[in-house]
Amino acid sequence: MNTRTKIAWVVVAIVGTGFLLPQSNTLPVANATSADWHPESFWYEPWGSSGVHKGIDIFGQRGDSIVSSSPGLVLYRGEIKKGGKVVIVLGAKWRIHYYAHLDSINDLVSPWVVAGEPLGGLGDTGNAKGKPPHLHYSIVSLVPLPWRIDSSTQGYKKAFYLNPHDYFHSGGSD
Repeated sequence: MNTRTKIAWVVVAIVGTGFLLPQSNTLPVANATSADWHPESFWYEPWGSSGVHKGIDIFGQRGDSIVSSSPGLVLYRGEIKKGGKVVIVLGAKWRIHYYAHLDSINDLVSPWVVAGEPLGGLGDTGNAKGKPPHLHYSIVSLVPLPWRIDSSTQGYKKAFYLNPHDYFHSGGSD
């Protein structure tokens, strides 16, 4: 077996493992229920400079614990202009879990988090300043899901953005 073939098999093994990792559907705001967000807020428009709302806003009290909804690798912890204080986690099935508007970000011992592990506190940072404290939560698939594309505004992006409301009510499956 030549080097190129070995590398190809390693890549296939790594990608395949990402699809085999167990997935969770833990709500990312401690003590939240589905009554704490509007089920039709995903892909709601018009929505500011982004055009459509590519996630859900889960409301609660300032400082409520934000927890990882899925086990995964923390890719980023810091600040982004629109999102304010954010944490970005790469979870199972090659999905990015985006947590925005945090009031605080916890110091993490490891770059790997488990479902339910505290990430920070609920807030109103970024473009949510002055609004009720909430978590903007998005799930982005790195693997395109073309059957999800539709004719809505930016509907081609639905190949990548998953509806968190559906995710929580389906046990994390497509």
